[in-house]
Amino acid sequence: MTRILLASIGIAISIATVATSAQAGELWDVTAADAKVAVGKKGTAMVTISSKNGWHLNEEAPMTVKLTPAAGVSIDKPKLTRADAVARTKETARFAVALTAAEAGSTTIEADARFVICQDTACKPVSEKITVAVLASAEVAKATKATKKAPVKKRRTR
Repeated sequence: MTRILLASIGIAISIATVATSAQAGELWDVTAADAKVAVGKKGTAMVTISSKNGWHLNEEAPMTVKLTPAAGVSIDKPKLTRADAVARTKETARFAVALTAAEAGSTTIEADARFVICQDTACKPVSEKITVAVLASAEVAKATKATKKAPVKKRRTR
């Protein structure tokens, strides 16, 4: 009897995991706009949480985006909360990730978004991880050389 009960619990957990994976993209999306930044300069990547198909973001539950940058990238704030969102509606929340790249090349920031979506009769906690691409380029300094004009000689015409 114990074996049957344990097998049933294992199957239920597997089904719940498959259902959760299938619901990502149908009920919500977490997306990122890649960051392009000059080395040593401030840049911004955007992370957007969106609900879909009649679901909305719960306005009372905590909403966080935990950020883990790869080597060569620093971020101003490693954990963003609902209050840090630069734009919010009932269905979306958009976060600006302020960053600085130390060297040229491609790197990443790992983002772990946690939020709750709801509809009229149910709510669902969500945790989704995404990767934000960061492309850092060496800034080309524009050399401005002062040019001296040679004095113009006037010629007399006869």
